[in-house]
Amino acid sequence: MLTIRLIFESLGFAYKALKSNILRTVLSLLGVTIGIFSIIGVLTFVDSLEKNIRESFNFLGSNVIYVGKWPWVRDGGRDAWKEFLKRPNVSYAEYKFLRANMKQAETVAMYASKGGMTVKAGNSGINQINLTGADLDYDKLFEFNLENGRYLTNDEIEGGRNVAIIGYEVSKALFPNMDSPEGQQIKIKNLKYTVVGVTVREGESFLGMTSKDYGVIIPYDSFRKLYQTGTGQWFELGSSIGLKGDENDIGLVELESEARGLLRVKRGLKPIVKDNFALNRPEAIANAISGVFDVLSIAGWIIGGFSMLVGGFGIANIMFVSVKERTSIIGLQKSLGAKNYFILFQFLFESIFLSLIGGLAGLCLVWLLTLIPFGSLQIVLSVKNIVLGIGVSSSIGLIAGIVPAAMAARMDPVTAIRAA
Repeated sequence: MLTIRLIFESLGFAYKALKSNILRTVLSLLGVTIGIFSIIGVLTFVDSLEKNIRESFNFLGSNVIYVGKWPWVRDGGRDAWKEFLKRPNVSYAEYKFLRANMKQAETVAMYASKGGMTVKAGNSGINQINLTGADLDYDKLFEFNLENGRYLTNDEIEGGRNVAIIGYEVSKALFPNMDSPEGQQIKIKNLKYTVVGVTVREGESFLGMTSKDYGVIIPYDSFRKLYQTGTGQWFELGSSIGLKGDENDIGLVELESEARGLLRVKRGLKPIVKDNFALNRPEAIANAISGVFDVLSIAGWIIGGFSMLVGGFGIANIMFVSVKERTSIIGLQKSLGAKNYFILFQFLFESIFLSLIGGLAGLCLVWLLTLIPFGSLQIVLSVKNIVLGIGVSSSIGLIAGIVPAAMAARMDPVTAIRAA
């Protein structure tokens, strides 16, 4: 009952403080509003940016390690680059070896890609297409959905037949009047391929990363008719091997260890010799740019911190004025038996409520920010950031009100009444 009474009395006093001098109160709360807007705005922007970037790499799949010549995150400058350049490309024999011996991998798939391709059908054509040569289980390695048709069969892949799965945008450009172009023929480098499937539309990613909408998938051996994919250092294209691990293998530690051991055996590397291949993880890219997000978050806290400091002084000023204006009321309450903690909590609650008003105003500004279109970047105000904003503004109110509240609680009732 006492807590409820304190809350309602504090709400009443806070309302009176706002009503008695709206301009003074609004100017005092402006610091809290700007501070919360700065902090939560930056954190919301950073969280949304990170989410959009991570979603842009969804095409790489999950629980996957990619074996290749080049590491995705490179350190060491020019000397390291020269060392990577000397490495051999991944070979088809190594893929067969891993497929036959891997125990920790649920899926082992090999593929190679070539960008900037032109695909034609009749009098229609489309440029800048990503051509992929896929081996067995490629569809299990990546997030792969078909709108029409089917995936490549084992016979088509092993026989290197001229069949193709085309992306949604490729289908619309080459066969605009067909809902299902299966059985139609397309041309790639003057070779004819029969369409057997069309992928589901993915849309444009935030970073403009590779999309299946503008892709064509053909059997790996059919791809090798167009481009060399051997192990030599100067071959036109290199291939990659994808290893999908078990969900129970936390961190894919066992998968990575087994793959490294088998590849070193296959390549005849002595124990003292470093790996001449790279084991890449999709999450390594996100980890590499996480430092940028941390810096942006810190910058938001610093910028917002100064505003919150000013806002805290504004709240404290309101509370000092409120204590002075209500000195006689404090003396009357204490003469009627009000305890010190009752007076203390009364002013603390009032300070917190005032600060919360400023914080909620800042959160409303952030919410309005999410309504502004930023192209493919989607800004979302998360529940976590809302709770954080409320928590920070409440803390500022508590800190700013503690001194005025303590002064009010320690007042002598007789002196307070005479002050009237």
